[in-house]
Amino acid sequence: MPTHPLPGQPGFIVPDPEDRPRFDRRAVRVLVVDHDDRMLLFQDSDLGLDPVTHWWVTPGGGVDPGESDLEAGVRELWEETGLVVDAADLVGPLLTRPVVHGYSDKVVDQVEVFYVVRVPAFEVDTTAHTEEERLTVADIRWWTPADLATTADDVWPRDVQAVLDLADRPHEWRDGPVQGTAVEESSVPAS
Repeated sequence: MPTHPLPGQPGFIVPDPEDRPRFDRRAVRVLVVDHDDRMLLFQDSDLGLDPVTHWWVTPGGGVDPGESDLEAGVRELWEETGLVVDAADLVGPLLTRPVVHGYSDKVVDQVEVFYVVRVPAFEVDTTAHTEEERLTVADIRWWTPADLATTADDVWPRDVQAVLDLADRPHEWRDGPVQGTAVEESSVPAS
């Protein structure tokens, strides 16, 4: 029987960043935009906090060993949304950026690569979500540009509209993705 409160329970104290496991990974994020310019976002959560912390994020995830960024983008879209696309449907890579994500149980140093796909609106299918995604994804929503411009909710990346705007300026990324500056987007500070 634990003698200290577990993550998510009252009295739990988040360990200092140096005491949380730290991981490196490469990830692909896909901005899914429908014909009405609405963007699909998932509300993710850190269940180790009391109260639980939430933020909105684009579909996407880690690149598996031996997998290209495009292959990961196609796979992640299917796993997280049920949407089946070809690699040629993904526009980009638009942007690559280093980001640190601090959570109550870990710190992730991540290199993110961003793509855009424009599709008709569809009903999201979450049957291929991982067990962790089933626990942490609190909501799924299509956001209008006005919603994104006025929300007080945390959205990762925080400049998601600026990333989307890159899709209309291929001269900036045609010869390689724009190199973003390092940022931290965390539910619990990583430093």
